[in-house]
Amino acid sequence: MSKNSKLLSGPINLNNPITVQVLGICSALAVTVKLEPAIVMSVSVLFVMAFANVIISLLRNTIPSRIRIIVQLVIIAALVILVDQVLKAYLYDVSKQLSVFVGLIITNCIIMGRLEAFALGNKPYASFLDGVGNGAGYAVIMIIIAAVRELFGAGTLTLPGLGELQIIPQGFYDFGYQNNGLMILPPMALIVVGVIIWVQRARTRELIEEN
Repeated sequence: MSKNSKLLSGPINLNNPITVQVLGICSALAVTVKLEPAIVMSVSVLFVMAFANVIISLLRNTIPSRIRIIVQLVIIAALVILVDQVLKAYLYDVSKQLSVFVGLIITNCIIMGRLEAFALGNKPYASFLDGVGNGAGYAVIMIIIAAVRELFGAGTLTLPGLGELQIIPQGFYDFGYQNNGLMILPPMALIVVGVIIWVQRARTRELIEEN
């Protein structure tokens, strides 16, 4: 597998930022009650991560090391403001659901981690791929968590452009099936993350730690 392919595929499984590095958990708990805001949040984080990586990579030889964190925060904040304004202009309802969590992308430790660990030492194209790969890895887990929580918590899946789709048939409810209200509470997001980590490590020998 080529180096560029590893940059894209590695964070989706073996180096996933949420399930392996255990970063970005806060937003996984906060915006995964429904699928639509989770998808929008994932795309927003992917955009910010990819382009922040590119900008920092382009500037890496000109940024004094003593102020590099400040420069990184300014660049991330500018991109987050851009995303926030686009969401308010074109997806206002989703923007209201995401509330302050779009602004909190600035403090997302995955983004800061990739800028420090990769973009400061690599060329722009590789940094872009690294940002896309880590954003995709973050998005996959966010979408899985949101899909499970909404499906079993409300019986629906909400998709951008399609609205709320009833997935569990009415016949199930007629036979006594009830939506699980616990699934839409924040602690269930943590439990779903734990189950995903358990399944991933059970299926992937490289992630099993030796005693």
